[in-house]
Amino acid sequence: MTAAEPERPRDRSVAAARALRTALRRATGALRLLPDFIIVGAQRAGTTSLYRYLAGHPSVAPASQKEVHFFDLDWDKGLGWYRSHFPLAMRRAAGGATLRTGEASPYYMFHPHALRRIAAALPRVKLVALLRNPIDRAYSQYHHEVGHGHEPLSFSEAIAREEDRLRDELPRLAADEGAYSFAHQHHSYVARGLYARQLMEIRRAGFADGQVMVLPSEDFFADAPRQFARLLDFLELPAWRPAEFERFHVLRYERMGEAMRDRLRERFAGPNQELYELLGRDLGWR
Repeated sequence: MTAAEPERPRDRSVAAARALRTALRRATGALRLLPDFIIVGAQRAGTTSLYRYLAGHPSVAPASQKEVHFFDLDWDKGLGWYRSHFPLAMRRAAGGATLRTGEASPYYMFHPHALRRIAAALPRVKLVALLRNPIDRAYSQYHHEVGHGHEPLSFSEAIAREEDRLRDELPRLAADEGAYSFAHQHHSYVARGLYARQLMEIRRAGFADGQVMVLPSEDFFADAPRQFARLLDFLELPAWRPAEFERFHVLRYERMGEAMRDRLRERFAGPNQELYELLGRDLGWR
């Protein structure tokens, strides 16, 4: 609808219905559940697909939207606002103790305050971290940002300028709970792939090993039925599987040039080795 077009009756009715649902959720916030699990990252690692599989489970009541973004972007709105995105507690009373709810906001694992905030508000929540080969993840994020109009540079230019773009952003975010950085969220191609640092932040936030599942994306999509069964065990959910493990939000783009890939292999060699030692497993990201 352009600025010159009048608002149509259907547009008004849809907006009114959405506003009514939001108001009802807010009014019943105190009667709603808080999440049992959160998929905290990583961006462009398969979080949308994984969340959709979980949302289809008969014992999962999903949030009103996949990415609630409370602990990173909307912290100032308060826990009552966050609760409003989840099902009423009576759903668990009716559905049994195995009913679970959760969300997936893949900026949480990278945001400097999110993990600490989650630990303070939800000390028993379970976290799921999907980790994709950081070279492929960075390239996928780049095309995602280009597609949304957030990135004017070529991939090689964006990688070359990332350090300058982010240099002042993390200290500013760390110093100010209410600060926001567009570059930190949208131009962090290499930084988001430094997974060992992020997993250590999960530990420093106070989460026990039994509360965290690290799942390499390559493992998951190579054998989704078995890996999904492991995830259900971790979340204490009954055995179940979707009719098919369809891939969602798959982007199509040109293959990365070998020279650029070699540069990134060299950049990630040390951080990947640090991750392998932390996990006690070589993920084979050569």
